[in-house]
Amino acid sequence: MLIIQKIKEYENQLEAAGVEAFAFEFTYRRLHKMSKLDWLNLVRQESTVEISAQLEGIFTRLIKHEPPQYIVGHAEFCDLEFKVDERVLIPRPETEELVEKIRGENKKNSLKILDMGTGSGAIGLSLKHACPDWQMTLSDISNDALTVAQENAENLGLQVQFIQSDLFSNINEKYDIIASNPPYIAFDDKEMDQSVKLYEPDRALYATDEGLAIYRELAHQAKEYLAEDGKIYLEIGYKQGQAVQALFEQAFPDKQVQIVQDSFGKDRMVVIK
Repeated sequence: MLIIQKIKEYENQLEAAGVEAFAFEFTYRRLHKMSKLDWLNLVRQESTVEISAQLEGIFTRLIKHEPPQYIVGHAEFCDLEFKVDERVLIPRPETEELVEKIRGENKKNSLKILDMGTGSGAIGLSLKHACPDWQMTLSDISNDALTVAQENAENLGLQVQFIQSDLFSNINEKYDIIASNPPYIAFDDKEMDQSVKLYEPDRALYATDEGLAIYRELAHQAKEYLAEDGKIYLEIGYKQGQAVQALFEQAFPDKQVQIVQDSFGKDRMVVIK
């Protein structure tokens, strides 16, 4: 049997199970460091026992809704490669828009930045890579997540500070920018993909109070840790814009609190400045 025939069988079964068919090609190519041309040449060949076993192994994991990024062990974010596994969330394209907004609105060379709830380090390390003179602190409640973030910093050759902290509990400085993509999914949310529910860390996903609990705490505490002209950049769930805006307008009556939409026209960020 040609490899392409077996792949089509697997892709049809994946689609029937609600898994994107392209996940199969993505996973195989990344595991074997193959170009698109290499892939096209491969699939036209007759399968071998070894290749059949590799294909079956990938299919077995994908059909269980395991994220391709966890299978290959990394994800791309802001043109950088980040190690990811079940200790951290997989960074999403919409979060790249948060990074780009921070970069675009802040041109000074000597800013102090706090990436709170850093996970894999995607936000803070991407900002540090783009703006080497910024003083970057990455915090997270999870020591496991910080271990992954530290590995990513080492792999990228970036010098940043790491702090294990439940929100501001171990934070002792003031920052020009506080950035965060906190847990914001309500426990009864019905829209999440199976792969997220089954594999990504609950602590980084869910929050009480309809997903607003962390924003409420941030609004209550952040003023003590923000420089006088400081700014806050938050990723939000697309239905949470007005609620999060109201929390921070109450906490920061002298600042502008803006809801920002993503490239798909959905509310995705709240910016306080």
